[in-house]
Amino acid sequence: MNDISGLILLPRLRVQNANAIAGPLSWGFPSPTAFTGFVHALERKLDKQFAGVGIICHHFEPQVSQPAGRRHRVFCLSRNPVGKDGGAPATVEEGRAHMEISLLIAVRDYVTDNEGQYLAEDLQQAAYGMRLAGGSPLYRPGKRHEASWHPVAGNLDDDSAAFRKLRRRLLPGFALVQRDDLLAAHLAEMRETQPESSALDALLDLSRLNFEAVSLPAGESAKAAEVAWEIRKKPGWLVPLPIGYAGISDLYAPGKVANTRDESTPFRFVESLYSLGEWVSPHRIHCLEQLLWTQEADAENGLYRCRNRHTDFISDTFNESQTSSQEQNHG
Repeated sequence: MNDISGLILLPRLRVQNANAIAGPLSWGFPSPTAFTGFVHALERKLDKQFAGVGIICHHFEPQVSQPAGRRHRVFCLSRNPVGKDGGAPATVEEGRAHMEISLLIAVRDYVTDNEGQYLAEDLQQAAYGMRLAGGSPLYRPGKRHEASWHPVAGNLDDDSAAFRKLRRRLLPGFALVQRDDLLAAHLAEMRETQPESSALDALLDLSRLNFEAVSLPAGESAKAAEVAWEIRKKPGWLVPLPIGYAGISDLYAPGKVANTRDESTPFRFVESLYSLGEWVSPHRIHCLEQLLWTQEADAENGLYRCRNRHTDFISDTFNESQTSSQEQNHG
């Protein structure tokens, strides 16, 4: 990416009580919109332009418990104070989680190496005083947790070598990427036998555990072939992923709708957009573009979403690795 002058790494950021209800259909790790919104708030606070954020999770601890005698888990909810009538008010369902993450933020403005390191330190100090996915980032002393600046030279070979060195600092952990290509392929496969299948059907089928009967060869004493139940294998660690919002109403002028948060900004009613995500080890990511999440707004069509270009570079990365291996074999 020619417009990126450098990268800021916020390593091993501990976040307490982050929102674990990512969308209306799923719970778990926060949505990418939480992290792009966090970077956008930093962008406005520091008066800099950022070109995207990479999300890497090292540890995730949902605040849940398992009631005695039951198999399902429930969120650990806080007890509300007793009301004036002596009864307990209604409990608002809130899911919380503690997590340890690393964020790789791409800086678009041109800065020198010294300015970049100062910017990384200022960004980290600002992050400690903000909310991330509804949670509180905790200060952690030590060089391992200090923000660092990594310049981008603009040369393909040098930047590739620098990125390979940088991604080692992201291990052990898993990077969140978008895999809408797998969702489209699975939908096409389902429609071969179930023509009425929708994208939601394909998403649910990829997200759940599917037990399938597998025929075994009949034994000498068995009259019929035996059947074993196995869990269908997935092509990766796939998860349902809320990536933004789609408009379900017209775009109203500022102040026309009552009780909105901002009376100077146009307003629109929206619903959540879902896609398919995958957790990938950083050592399997070969270029920066595969890692970054960016914001995209299309007000005309009512689409406000996050995008990740991991799929766009899979074929290019495969072709480059094949060419490299052939050159080594010929050499």
